Amino acid sequence: MATRTLDRQLSELEAARYRFGRGDDIHVHVLKLLTALDAARFTDSASLIRFHEALMFVRAFPQSAAVLRAAERILNNFHTKVEALVEAGADMDAFDTFEVGGIAGTTMEDTLSFDVARWLVRRMPGAVEIAWENYEPGRELGTTGPRLMPLLEDDAFVEADTPWRQWLEAAAGADGKHSRDRAATADWLIGRFERLALPEREKAELYESLRIPLRWKLGNARLSRTRNWSAARKVFYHEGPLMSRSEVSLGEELAKRPPTFERLSLREGERIADFIREVMLVRYRELYGTTLADPRSVVRADVGRGVAIYLWNLPRERRLPLRAYVAGFTLKNGVPINYIEAIGICEWMEVGFNTFYTFRGGEAGWIYAQVLRCLCSWMGTTVVSVYPYQLGHDNEEAIESGAFWFYRKLGFRPGRADLLKLVESEEKKIAADRRYRTSARTLRRLAAGHVFYELPGAEVGAWDKFSTRNIGLHVNRRMAREFGGDAETMRAHVRRELERGLGARIEGGGNSGRSWSEMERKAFDNFALALGARDVQGWPEEDKSRLVRIIRAKAGADEMLYLHLTQRHAQLREAVLQAGRGR
Repeated sequence: MATRTLDRQLSELEAARYRFGRGDDIHVHVLKLLTALDAARFTDSASLIRFHEALMFVRAFPQSAAVLRAAERILNNFHTKVEALVEAGADMDAFDTFEVGGIAGTTMEDTLSFDVARWLVRRMPGAVEIAWENYEPGRELGTTGPRLMPLLEDDAFVEADTPWRQWLEAAAGADGKHSRDRAATADWLIGRFERLALPEREKAELYESLRIPLRWKLGNARLSRTRNWSAARKVFYHEGPLMSRSEVSLGEELAKRPPTFERLSLREGERIADFIREVMLVRYRELYGTTLADPRSVVRADVGRGVAIYLWNLPRERRLPLRAYVAGFTLKNGVPINYIEAIGICEWMEVGFNTFYTFRGGEAGWIYAQVLRCLCSWMGTTVVSVYPYQLGHDNEEAIESGAFWFYRKLGFRPGRADLLKLVESEEKKIAADRRYRTSARTLRRLAAGHVFYELPGAEVGAWDKFSTRNIGLHVNRRMAREFGGDAETMRAHVRRELERGLGARIEGGGNSGRSWSEMERKAFDNFALALGARDVQGWPEEDKSRLVRIIRAKAGADEMLYLHLTQRHAQLREAVLQAGRGR
């Protein structure tokens, strides 16, 4: 196929993926394009990537069952097209970008956290290797390595040219000449860290200090971005135009009846936890809550139009000190199209929402509204905050897409008076001249602070100046000032203070007389650091008992219970607000 013809057909497919109607013409046209492009010979990476991205969109937003089947068939064999390019000697660098990485038939390389690296070598045994060309270990491996390799100190501590690769391959029983042996070295190294007699956090700290780049070939693996979709319970075929953001009223969506949540079985929860790790891995992303999803906590909500939203919490041993954490993702007809993060305390939550590049033309406003419906209902929160990075702070991608206006047009307001004044000025300019566009410089200014959306009944502006960072910085300044910078001395002191204030002894029993587990004691210490005895002095005994229950719930089986309890404790809310505003 001539280059000009190929480019024309790709452009037609890219345009047709947004065209929908009840007649046969549109889906027949798409089918013809898919058939022609599937038979085409691609000679450059850029064209093949364009075909892949259009296919993924069509798979998520199909015009008909025939279009869906055709897209699936082509995607399931897409690796052969990529491999043909490799064999032809084409430049493959374009496949290894943040935006389009993870396509079947390509090779990926990344420096992963310990939890993801361990999961990956289990998921793809014998297929993951150390990318030695991009790895120059030094003192960090010399410090950590003796835990794993006998007599390494005699070389690493005194020699300037320690052959790190040779040491690791010798210990792994590999010679490095074959890909199987190279993979054996990565498997061995990660396996040794896994067997260290240390808490999980410390294993992760040690492994991640080495900054080891790993490489793996995707081949036709199901975890590739090309194939990591699943069959939908019921496919939604688009017979009309996609919903634009202007058609979405966030207030109306949030006022609807709360969605119904289905609690998944442990087995299904584990499948979803694996699914999201695959989704993030092949997009060069790691999120705390997707890496550490608790399979026992997964829920699903079907919200219509082929959209299923999954949410989950963290396992109790990996939770944040004060805030409750929820992560999730959305499937559109079985295709992952975004990921979600929400962190909250009392009635406030901070939300992160990222739609994958391929699907940014696909009803993002309506889907975001459904995500907030689910989060506000499940978490019980009424104040939604979006942090500056999502708006464009240190995020040029968000500046280019005008992300600030996405949130503003849904009804969010800046929490800073100067930024509210600036956005109102911009809105007047836009109203006066439809051709006016906010400059990148102004968008960066608008992205300098949080934006907020309060549901009916919420106290407007109460959380505008709140940040858990303020609490942490205050604690650390006090540690430097009163305890000589010694964290353990401070922990012991504030623990005794809060014990006296609450009348609870965590080494024995609390108000209920029940003993405290190790994680409950840790939660007690965190609250003692954040609040302290002076915050609880004068509280009624009932409120003190309720705080004890809240602290215990932080380490309980269901972190949503903890969050809901904080929403019913007015004294705690006021103390948290005061601490988070910098007192």
